[in-house]
Amino acid sequence: MATIVKSIGLKGLEGYIIGVEAQSLSGQEQISVIGLPDASIKESKDRLKGALHSVDADVSGRHMIILLSPTEQKKNGPMADLAMAIAMLKETHQLVGNIPNHTAFLGTLSLDGSIHETEGMLAAVMQAKELGFHRIYVPAQMGGIEQLGDNDLLLPISHLKEVVDHLNGIHQLSFSMPRKTTVRETAGTEWTTDFCEVIGHEVPKRALMVSAAGGHHVLMSGPPGCGKSLLASAFPSIMPPMPEKTMIDSYSLYQLAHETRGITPVPPYRHPHHSASAVSLIGGGTTPRPGEVSLAHGGVLFLDEMAEFPKKTLDMLRQPLESGKVTISRVSGTVTYPSRFILIGATNPCPCGYQGAKNKYCTCTPKQINSYQLRVSGPIMDRMDILLILEPVTIESNTQRMSSAEMQKKVIIARERQYVRYGADLTNSVVPYETLIQHSPIDPHYIDI
Repeated sequence: MATIVKSIGLKGLEGYIIGVEAQSLSGQEQISVIGLPDASIKESKDRLKGALHSVDADVSGRHMIILLSPTEQKKNGPMADLAMAIAMLKETHQLVGNIPNHTAFLGTLSLDGSIHETEGMLAAVMQAKELGFHRIYVPAQMGGIEQLGDNDLLLPISHLKEVVDHLNGIHQLSFSMPRKTTVRETAGTEWTTDFCEVIGHEVPKRALMVSAAGGHHVLMSGPPGCGKSLLASAFPSIMPPMPEKTMIDSYSLYQLAHETRGITPVPPYRHPHHSASAVSLIGGGTTPRPGEVSLAHGGVLFLDEMAEFPKKTLDMLRQPLESGKVTISRVSGTVTYPSRFILIGATNPCPCGYQGAKNKYCTCTPKQINSYQLRVSGPIMDRMDILLILEPVTIESNTQRMSSAEMQKKVIIARERQYVRYGADLTNSVVPYETLIQHSPIDPHYIDI
């Protein structure tokens, strides 16, 4: 009877169980992998040979067939390397120990048998726990392992021999937890622009605090040099720390996009240029990758010169703004990525930028102004909760400046009140209508207004 070992595959950040089935046949020495593997999995044949040789395993003179199930699901990435090696060792009776039920093996192999992390590993471990696995073998140097909790489920390993010896009962594995990062330790440490450096704009500052507290999208309009970009660059400094799950999701999304970001509660800040393509903004590609809307998950997406973005590209923001996720469909299947972010848009009021300005004349015709303002479609405007009209300020503006730290404290208090009010991690911008009416009843006389 063929041996079946379990691993985890990912569709976006959603996990599914990969059954690794190995069968040994007499014949020409080779390893065949079937079950819709991608190129990186097909290359695992040579990695497996080297890794098995490192533990003195003998598969010479055998035709090893490895089936990855479900067979209709395309498998991506080398995360199942370890499971394939264990299945081969078990099938050839070179692993005599039993593999307990609800055990998952995650990791990619080197030729010397060492086990390493690959993209999406942290998300895969979280999904394995949710799928009911009670024992999960993971690379010892996996990033973010200290954030997972329930560490009696995790068995960190550095080499294939450690796994074999553990399953054969030769030695035990133990896990020494690194210190878990606390949320408030690192919050607000990445930003260089502080609101105390922003002169004037007291009403916009107040509006941005409301935005950060309630998760509301903001559109700022004003002439060049009035402070739109400065306010947007300071905005992340008052964002509350991300919840633990969002923090881990953000780290995993950056891994899938092949970008570097540590595990930190500081919300991400993405600032794509207006020439960015639809794929780079929304995500996609032959092998789907997260776009800017997903890399901003839990944080801020700033679109400067918003009216300069192609209208078709902007309209693609409808789904993530409404649902907090983006779905990418390809012939090979559908992938969904989380994309719950605060959108900060900045735009000039007209092509020349000076419509309504006090110190300069606008040179645009009414037709040009109307055409320019229609570049941001009605459905997108409907999703912008706060609209700000900015005017230039003078250096003499004498206002009491509040620091970002002080503003962030107020935002955190507001978030905590919302948590108590709704009993869940909901903000005012996404709370369901029924819940809103329950906690904030509206006079029936005004409901139809």
